Amino acid sequence: MSTIRAEFKGQLGQFSLDVTFSIPSKGITAFFGPSGCGKSSVLRCVAGLNHLPSGQLSINDQSWQSKDLYIPTYKRAIGYVFQDADLFHHLSVKENLLFGYKRSHNKKNVPNLDEIIELLGLAGLLQRSTQTLSGGERQRVAIGRALMSGPEILLMDEPLAALDQFNKDEILPYLEKMHEHLAIPVLYVSHDLSEIERLADYMILMDKGRVQASGPLEQLLANPDLPLARMPDAAMVVTGRVVAYDEDYELTTMAVLGGELIVSGKVGQLHSLHRLRIAASDISLCRTRAPGGSSILNGPMAKIAGAIQSQAHQMTVFLNLGKDGQGAGLVARITRKSWDKLELKKGDVIHALIKGVALAK
Repeated sequence: MSTIRAEFKGQLGQFSLDVTFSIPSKGITAFFGPSGCGKSSVLRCVAGLNHLPSGQLSINDQSWQSKDLYIPTYKRAIGYVFQDADLFHHLSVKENLLFGYKRSHNKKNVPNLDEIIELLGLAGLLQRSTQTLSGGERQRVAIGRALMSGPEILLMDEPLAALDQFNKDEILPYLEKMHEHLAIPVLYVSHDLSEIERLADYMILMDKGRVQASGPLEQLLANPDLPLARMPDAAMVVTGRVVAYDEDYELTTMAVLGGELIVSGKVGQLHSLHRLRIAASDISLCRTRAPGGSSILNGPMAKIAGAIQSQAHQMTVFLNLGKDGQGAGLVARITRKSWDKLELKKGDVIHALIKGVALAK
């Protein structure tokens, strides 16, 4: 499988960076961590804007930086999207897009302009001045301009950080659509975990200029050794496939690894795949489940993989769906009193009563 391999070690002013990673050269890889942990510095190293002499970088087995090689930024086939869209105000939306085409390194890699316009919903904006656009519209144009340069990799540095919630909600569906249709890898920096849960396939967790962990998003969210599960809004993301739809009650049944989950509304076509978000606070645990004894529709069997006391009165419980515990990972947040009253322990098979299953994408 094609990969992106990087090693960046050294001083950037007063900041020390020591980062090594190898990730798939497809999908969206998110860099997550507290402000000032080095997420944006890594992207600048990939772009060549930060030059650490000992750094190494290869994209799909093509070296961009090594001990004896350093390709400057202007020769790297990258698309870069910043917090501020930074468009050319003297040019129309269409002219901004075509500017990206003019600076492309390989015209054969440039996507069709009409496809980009359709992908990002820009058809009604083409002749407008960029000064009249909303924040979300400007970012869509900035993404389109970056893609029209025919990059081998797209770098996105907190592209939604400057937007209000209304504009974030407007642009996120376009990012999801872009994720589904683009073949190039995306490195995505964010301090908003909900964005990452919705968009990312792979995560690199950073702290103080170091990589704490890296791997598929679902694995890191369910890892008891990482701080993600201890966060107040901890949640798990699982992939579900539509297997049935109840028209009378407008409920969709989705198959996930280790069981089935019911979601409100009609969710896509039969056999289509969708990402589901299940908050830790929306899961209760019980030893037995009487038929018809609860208004909660979802109560799949799951095996307790472990638990930690996250607060004086609270337990964070790690679960895997299915009697054998080989299914998708979940995280539940229950009181310590409930844990003791039910006499729960690692290895127990219980029912996970899931009060809410939401579409993450």
